[in-house]
Amino acid sequence: MERLRNDIIQCKLPPGSKITEGALCDLYGFSKAPVRTALFKLSQEGLVRTVPRHGYVIAPITIKSVQDLFELRLVLEPALARMAVGKIDIDELKNLNVAPGSSKAEQAEMKFLAANRQFHLAIARASGNQKMLALMTQLLDDMAKLLHVGLFSSDWRAGSMLEVHRDQAQQHEDLITALERGDTEAAAEAAKLHVQESRDLVMKALLSQSSVTVGRVALA
Repeated sequence: MERLRNDIIQCKLPPGSKITEGALCDLYGFSKAPVRTALFKLSQEGLVRTVPRHGYVIAPITIKSVQDLFELRLVLEPALARMAVGKIDIDELKNLNVAPGSSKAEQAEMKFLAANRQFHLAIARASGNQKMLALMTQLLDDMAKLLHVGLFSSDWRAGSMLEVHRDQAQQHEDLITALERGDTEAAAEAAKLHVQESRDLVMKALLSQSSVTVGRVALA
């Protein structure tokens, strides 16, 4: 049921929407047993919530949940950067930190998400801490949902995404430079600044009155 998981992360099943086992069986062509198992796993990951006697709901996005997400990233990612010093494959990071191209908007968005995810996971893996890697993986799934409902609205597609890509690439480059020098404190600081910039960008998009997120995000 990886398709179900991806559809939730990509907001093809919108945050806050109600779902039932029967509806998912019809949609994906599976019997109830694997659907029930998938929903149980997704509830453990925080992607769906169980509603007694009513089925399930796709986990909604709230301003509080976004704030919580970035607070956790601000604790986790500087620590991962410190731990990755001297262990990380610098060439791998450089290859993942590709400059934005001129591909179509949808293609650029998907390329951005995939490369950004692998960049952060590479640092988490280099830390050698499997628990922190698992947590980082979950946080990146949550980030993907935010990007789909926030940054990838029609207003952002009008041209802002290219600027976002460039800013992210430069922030990644600063982190790569610190890691390559073996400077643990500079790496941690670069990771912290990157998360803060991402937080400000996402919050601006989510709070924008013209954003597609209106109706999908609870402003509470």
